[in-house]
Amino acid sequence: MSTAVKHHSPGFLAIVEDAKKRIREIDIEGYKRLRERGEAGQLVDVREDHEWQAAHAAGAAHLSKGTIERDIETAFPHKDTKLVLYCGGGFRSALAADNLQKMGYTNVISLDGGWRAIEASGLPLENGEN
Repeated sequence: MSTAVKHHSPGFLAIVEDAKKRIREIDIEGYKRLRERGEAGQLVDVREDHEWQAAHAAGAAHLSKGTIERDIETAFPHKDTKLVLYCGGGFRSALAADNLQKMGYTNVISLDGGWRAIEASGLPLENGEN
């Protein structure tokens, strides 16, 4: 199930680094501590449909990076809902977190390490449309 690490273009990395200056990030150990305390909020997978269908974190909602800004207010109308976003490694989720904050969401966190960290963490996973 493991995904190869991608090499990203300098322009993409520059906008990710800019977004990361404005958002909250958490690593997988921090996320696991939130879960243990019952404070994890809603995990949101922002990967593409084919990535989600292959496998995803159990209990995650799916709003791909391509649609999250369009659909977030319907899926999560309360802008203070804690949302922990993840993608493959933490780059797309950082961009999405930045945009959601611009839309007024006040409790958005990007999971640094993303899917690769979740997959290696031992947290429960699901396949397909679950």
